[in-house]
Amino acid sequence: NKLGKVTWIVLLLWACAHQSVNAVALSRGPVRRKTKEIEGRQDKDLLRRSKRGWMWRQFFLQEEYTGTEHQYIGKLHSDMDKGDGTVMYVLAGDGAGTIFVIDSNSGDLHATRSLDREEKPFYTLRAQVVNKKTGLPLEPETEFTVKLHDINDNEPKFDKEVYTASVPERSHIGTYVTQVTAQDADDEMFGYSAKLSYSISQGHPYFSVEPNTGIIRTALGPSDMDREQREHYQVVIEVKDMAGQKGGLTGTTTVNISLTDVNDNPPRFMQSIYQFSVPEITKVESSVGRIRAVDADVGRNAEMDYTVVGGDGLDVFDVSTDRNTQEGILSLKKPLDYEKKKSYTLQIQVQNTHPDPRFLSSDAKDMATIRVSVEDVNEPPHFEKISYILEVKEDAAVGTMIGSVSAVDPDIRRSPVKYSIDRHTDVDWIFGVYVGNGSIFLQRPLDREEFAWHNISVIATEFNNPEQTSRVPVYIRVLDVNDNPPMLASFYETFVCENAKAGQKIQTISAVDPDDPVGGHRFLFSLAPESSVRANFSLRDNGDNTAGIFTQRTGFGRMHKSTHLVAVVISDGHIPMQSSTGTGTLTIRVCTCDRDGNMEMCNAEALSSAAGLSTGALVAILLCILILLLIVVLFAALKRQKKKEPLIISKEDVRDNVVSYNDEGGGEEDTQAFDIGALRHPEVMEESKLRRDILPSESLYPPPPLRKTLVPSRENADVRNFINQRVQENDGNPTAPPYDSLATYAYEGNGSVAESLSSLGSMSSEGEQDYNYLSEWGPRFRKLADMYGGEDSDWDS
Repeated sequence: NKLGKVTWIVLLLWACAHQSVNAVALSRGPVRRKTKEIEGRQDKDLLRRSKRGWMWRQFFLQEEYTGTEHQYIGKLHSDMDKGDGTVMYVLAGDGAGTIFVIDSNSGDLHATRSLDREEKPFYTLRAQVVNKKTGLPLEPETEFTVKLHDINDNEPKFDKEVYTASVPERSHIGTYVTQVTAQDADDEMFGYSAKLSYSISQGHPYFSVEPNTGIIRTALGPSDMDREQREHYQVVIEVKDMAGQKGGLTGTTTVNISLTDVNDNPPRFMQSIYQFSVPEITKVESSVGRIRAVDADVGRNAEMDYTVVGGDGLDVFDVSTDRNTQEGILSLKKPLDYEKKKSYTLQIQVQNTHPDPRFLSSDAKDMATIRVSVEDVNEPPHFEKISYILEVKEDAAVGTMIGSVSAVDPDIRRSPVKYSIDRHTDVDWIFGVYVGNGSIFLQRPLDREEFAWHNISVIATEFNNPEQTSRVPVYIRVLDVNDNPPMLASFYETFVCENAKAGQKIQTISAVDPDDPVGGHRFLFSLAPESSVRANFSLRDNGDNTAGIFTQRTGFGRMHKSTHLVAVVISDGHIPMQSSTGTGTLTIRVCTCDRDGNMEMCNAEALSSAAGLSTGALVAILLCILILLLIVVLFAALKRQKKKEPLIISKEDVRDNVVSYNDEGGGEEDTQAFDIGALRHPEVMEESKLRRDILPSESLYPPPPLRKTLVPSRENADVRNFINQRVQENDGNPTAPPYDSLATYAYEGNGSVAESLSSLGSMSSEGEQDYNYLSEWGPRFRKLADMYGGEDSDWDS
């Protein structure tokens, strides 16, 4: 019975396998195949459905094959193959003919070389059966796949060779640090080749790693993870495939872990007592010294604040924190006085600016003592005030006492003090000060309208030590006195029409006063009693420091009288009252007007006035014209003087300038001692003038007495003619300067004993010279005789 059951089971499995193989046949669906009988037929006979062969649509091949023969993959078979050798199997697709080959007769499929799944996990191929003789396909192509079976041939690799992470110090056990990940190129779906497991190989006992995730965590408690003890850790993580089993491939990576700082350390003073000394003249807010506390923490956690919490100098000294160095800066809040107090004691406290209550209590502070000694200094006198303001009336008499300043020597010996005024602040010596008591008095009259304030400096100096001085500003205000009469605000010049009617307003006037009364100005206007125009004009005070001029009658005759001068009396109404008449004269001109009162005709003076050209404007215009004329004349004169001839035109003709000096010159810097124009070359003269500066060819003068060669002589007529010609040229020269100047005539005549005085002209001689006579001139000319008197000497040498 058991055997029968087994048989039935085997038959059942065979039937299922047969159905499965048909399901994965060579083609994905039914394919119609044409036989040779239907070739060329055009009838409507039904095609016969060929019976399909069977084969696997998927083959498996193990990667990294190491055998010497071709690796067998499987066998392809078609029902068209009757085993008579008339059919042939053809392979196409990925790697067909190179990587994969098929036996055309049997359909056996082989791989020609070892394959790597990580390079290509599968290959897609196509197979077809064709007739050997005709080469025609017997059925359509069928596609199938060759998949590579994975083996564990790749070790896992981390994403980074080196990881960097940080975790706060004092962290609890299991605190997350970072996560490392690795990748395995093997197939995750086949076996455990890509199943990874993480472990820690270096970094115990401080850190641990989760085997499945690669997450690194702390493994010790807060007391063991102290940054101040150890800050940096290097952890090596190992990853292994095959789920960590024996025989798996491994990879490693390094994780550099740093402990970040937390505020778990309070600041501490480096010493308990600090001592400083400071001169008593130290300025307020100046630094006295620095104190330092240390904190094992870093960055923000090491910031600290210093505070003065006790001592007898709480109101005299202050302490602040230098945020760059975290030092305490002791500074001065009030001035020191050695004579009053010689030393101070301070209690200084330091604590963190940002304490962390998780690690430090609020009482985490440190204390230190500071002792400050005040040094005695010889101080200058001190004024009772930092500045003085004094007042004096502008009509005060010379010698009047204005006020006083006072200064004392702050030192114990109390040296007497003398006073003086800094004359740089009182150049006109208007004020004086008594040396002994500092009283300031008036030395010159004052005028408020010129200067309303005077700012001077008074200097206090110790008698016994003149170097000890101090100064104080004194501001003197000059009080106003009514000492100036009012006057018209401007020069009024108006007109009245010939056809004006009585009571017509022709002008409004106002006044000004340089004085500055307390209640403001109040001007009173009236016509002068002696004024002769009362019959023609009247004045009406408006009560607002202005007044109006009105006509008294109808009709004015321009031909009868063209100008009226109206004298106005202006009073200021203060005590003592000031009034003016001479400066309050109004000019009224009579003009012809149209019906609307517009001026049509006046005399010449009035016309110019109406056109807006006053006498001052005309004067200004004339001055501008004169200035322009002067500029043109100066420019022409300068341009004329610049037209000078060149100094030297040709190197062949050079003139010496003989200048007579009757005073001592100014050295090399004196360029005005002679007229350089005298060196002008004669060739710049007009060509029409007679050339007298050329050596005559026929005239010879007797030779010098010291020369061995004799020269025939002739009269001096050529020299006299040359000089006369030059005198006439200079006298008739329109460009000659209008002052006396020296005219030099460089022609010496022919046959001169000294010949030419020009060093340049003498060099033009190319003949040999006899200098033996120099040895006959005595010892003073011995050097020249040695230089030029030798037989082998040459002038060119």
